[in-house]
Amino acid sequence: MLKSSSLIQGRIFALALYLLLGIGSLFSSLSFAQEIEARTYSNAPVGINFISAGIAQAKAGNYTLTSEVMGLTHIFDAGGQSGKITLVLPYGQLTGSSSIGGRTVNASTEGLSDPLIKAAINLYGAPALSLDEFKNYQQDLIVGASLAASIPWGKYDDNQLINVGANRWFVQPGLGVSKALGPWRLELAGAGIFYTSNTDFMGGNSLSQNPVYSTQTHAIYYFQNTAWISADATYFTGGQSYLNGNPISGNQENWRFGTTMSYPVSKHNSVRLSASTGAYSRTNNSYDLYGISWQYRFGGGL
Repeated sequence: MLKSSSLIQGRIFALALYLLLGIGSLFSSLSFAQEIEARTYSNAPVGINFISAGIAQAKAGNYTLTSEVMGLTHIFDAGGQSGKITLVLPYGQLTGSSSIGGRTVNASTEGLSDPLIKAAINLYGAPALSLDEFKNYQQDLIVGASLAASIPWGKYDDNQLINVGANRWFVQPGLGVSKALGPWRLELAGAGIFYTSNTDFMGGNSLSQNPVYSTQTHAIYYFQNTAWISADATYFTGGQSYLNGNPISGNQENWRFGTTMSYPVSKHNSVRLSASTGAYSRTNNSYDLYGISWQYRFGGGL
């Protein structure tokens, strides 16, 4: 238990700030957890690798989070269907200040955020093909499953209100479908995010959270030069938080909308632009997000 009523107020104040920023959502959104990610279950030639590097900036109230992200993806044969495994390494800097309960809180922190690893395996409609075989592939309906995990290796100081590392794991199983209609791809996916507890929150307190459940949908248009653009939307709910077993927040309920565009610069290189915004947030943890990344493709006969 917390040691005094003033300390209790301080902890609840700290967590209110935590929730106001949606700090866990905010950092993980730049790497994965609540991002609006199109083409999770698309097909690609076996053996292809993707290296990506980018920068994204999220703004929530008076706070700004800038995150530099590097990623590596490998396409493999998963029992006759295509699969991919991705490793994401984010580095974040957070600055800003706000007034909560008559108190001004300044934040300034940076460091490695929690890495993320994700595997996505197509179950139907995306056969494992070589680069030459893939040239004749025509998508119809794809069904796939995914599993992601955040590893608590990010920078964390239990004496700070806000950190770039969450000091807890999460795992995120998901299912999705993708349907081709001419140059369009229509996607629908659902997922659940399940968290372990942070047992070292502000001096040994326990911060825990109920699962967050989400759905997202995408309408993607492909141009003849393989560039594509998507309109994206996601809805997530749940995530009630507890401090030492006592509820200190209600469930989240959020809608986000965004768009993503990928443009091929050459056979091996492409540039991606993305933007999203919170259209509705019951718990006042909405944010705007903008990003740009470069992707390099190699292997698999390229």
